[in-house]
Amino acid sequence: MPANRFYTSFDFETLASRSAYAGEYRSPFQIDRDRIIHSSAFRRLQNKTQVFLSGEYDFYRTRLTHSIEVAQIGRSICGWLTQQSQSLDDDCFIDSDLVESACLSHDLGHPPFGHAGERTLHHLMAPYGGFEGNAQTLRILTQTLFSEGRSGMDPTRALLDGVLKYKTLQAETPQAKHHYLYNEQERWLDFTLGCQAFPLELTPGPVRNSFRSIECQIMDWADDTAYSLNDIADGIHAGFINVQRLERWAEEQGDLSEADLADVAFLCKAVRENRVEGRLNRLIGECIRATKLVPAANFLSQSTRRHQHALEINPVQRRRADLHKKIALELVFLSPQLQQLDHKADFILTRVFGVLQERYIDTVQPRGLHLMPASIEKEIQAAADASARARLVCDWIANMTDHFAFRTYRRLFDADFGSITDFV
Repeated sequence: MPANRFYTSFDFETLASRSAYAGEYRSPFQIDRDRIIHSSAFRRLQNKTQVFLSGEYDFYRTRLTHSIEVAQIGRSICGWLTQQSQSLDDDCFIDSDLVESACLSHDLGHPPFGHAGERTLHHLMAPYGGFEGNAQTLRILTQTLFSEGRSGMDPTRALLDGVLKYKTLQAETPQAKHHYLYNEQERWLDFTLGCQAFPLELTPGPVRNSFRSIECQIMDWADDTAYSLNDIADGIHAGFINVQRLERWAEEQGDLSEADLADVAFLCKAVRENRVEGRLNRLIGECIRATKLVPAANFLSQSTRRHQHALEINPVQRRRADLHKKIALELVFLSPQLQQLDHKADFILTRVFGVLQERYIDTVQPRGLHLMPASIEKEIQAAADASARARLVCDWIANMTDHFAFRTYRRLFDADFGSITDFV
């Protein structure tokens, strides 16, 4: 296949050398994408919460459908930028397979029950290094994707950089509730950076976390586009958002700009005319066309073109996305119905973790109840300390789908549930 001058061997490099196959027809980024798609971690996203618990209705988005939508938007942004930018052409362009890989994998680390599950696991894992969805995605890609051998997919440096929205270690911001990497992931961070140290001005926390490759910036805007529009659509279909509530919400804000009020009126018109999907899908195209490349310079610019560009977003579209996220948060996510489900999710995960903590983390019991798969129990027995044991327990819980978490809870605590015919 023709060479793409945008990338060099620095971008294709992996921490461990990949086996070379005679007649390989795929690029390293296509191999990354294919390994993600054919993984059980990717399939499990079909039964993990996006907005509503998966399986409640057949048309609401799950983490899987959301990831597919993000990937489509990401690829389209690549095509748009190639067409519009004078610095890109047919043999020097942002690789859409690489961006697609980052988009498809960006939510792999999310636990059951959405952000409620993430908050609960962070609280439960606080003594052992915390839990963070983006850090867990990195752990899956590099260490656990192929669970049979407890190994990762050996991703390219460019994919790691495309996925890593946050580059601060937990120990550097120990009070942070999210947006960090696990301390034991420092070697992967070092590899992603080509073993170059962060300059002093990139201080740990928000400043350092804003340092991203162009592919990561595209993935992040594609993600923002998808959930700022599609969470609204699902909220409307589910009845959480209607004309009356939208108009009342706008009145209560008191500080919405004329542009914000026009966007609220646009949503109300779409609801009245029963054309929500079509009208919001049209906005996806506007968000794609709202992007452009601008030159950037930083400590990695000499190593890779991926850090010679930044993604600039039209302020009109950025403001609209922020408005939609605010509407979804206040009318959907903070509604009593979803808050009740969040409370239930916290209760379920806390009780399941508590049982496993007593059995596997606090003390090492060579014999006892077999509450986890034998392969994981064997790893726990060989783990160096309580933190390593807790991370293995957390891996198992985080990998659960919503329904598997429900069934596990019921098997452990519901006296009327459990028989030899239960689906395991």
